Amino acid sequence: MTARLLVIQHEQDAPAAWLGEWWQALGLDVDVVRGDLGEPVPARMTDHDGLVVLGGAMGACDDAVAPWLAPTRSLIADAVAHGIPTLGVCLGHQLAAVALGGSIERNPSGRTVGLVTVRLTDAGATDPLLAGLGGQPAVHYNDDVVLEAPPGSTVLATLPDGRVQALRFGPSAWGVQFHPETSPEVFGDWLRWDSPDGLSTDQESLLDTVTAAREALQAAWQPLAERYATLVGARARVDVSPVTS
Repeated sequence: MTARLLVIQHEQDAPAAWLGEWWQALGLDVDVVRGDLGEPVPARMTDHDGLVVLGGAMGACDDAVAPWLAPTRSLIADAVAHGIPTLGVCLGHQLAAVALGGSIERNPSGRTVGLVTVRLTDAGATDPLLAGLGGQPAVHYNDDVVLEAPPGSTVLATLPDGRVQALRFGPSAWGVQFHPETSPEVFGDWLRWDSPDGLSTDQESLLDTVTAAREALQAAWQPLAERYATLVGARARVDVSPVTS
C-alpha cells in the first residue's frame, strides 16, 4: 500500500515545488486539489493519509474571492481532530490557525519578504518536525501573520518582531509562516507577479539573495519533508525512507 497525500493548492504560481518533488521521490502519492480552478475540496479526510495546505496571495478569510477557503478550513479541522498528519504553509498555516480558533491580521510590523532565519522556541527545539532546524534560512512572502494562536497550540518559532513563525496545533499538525517548498524560480515568479512592469533594485537584490541560498535552503528543508513523510507513512502503515544515491 502506498501512502497518499492530499495537497490543497490555491493558485498557479504557488505549487508544492520542492516539497512535492521530495515527497514523490520518497514514494508518496501526491494528489493536488486546485480550489482556484473549481476543483472541490473534500469534506473529510477519508481517502488520504496526510494533508498539506499551501500558500496564496489571498487572506485566510477572503471567502468572497476564494470560496474554497471555507471548506479548506473545515477540512483542516477534520484532519486535526482525527490525528491525520497536517502541514499548513504560509496561507495554509493561517487557515489552520483560524479553523482551530485563533486569529490572523496584517502584521503591524509590515510585510515580510525574503530570507528570514528560523528562531525556534524551547518547544520547537524538541519538536519532531522542526528540531535541529533552528538558525536555518527560510523564504518568507507574507503580509498577514497569526496574532492569536489557537487554544492548546504551541509556538515553535518566532519572527524577529516576536510574531508567530511556526505552530504545532496538535500531536501531528503544524503550521509554518515560511515557505520550505519555495525555489528561487518560484520566489522570482512572486516578485514579478507583484511588479509586472519590472523588478526594482531592491527586488532584484532579494531574488539574488534567495538564488544564492538555493543549496542552503534545500539542505535545511528536505529533512522537514522527510520527517513529515515518515509521519504520513506511519499513518498508512508503510515504510517511507529517504532515497540515497
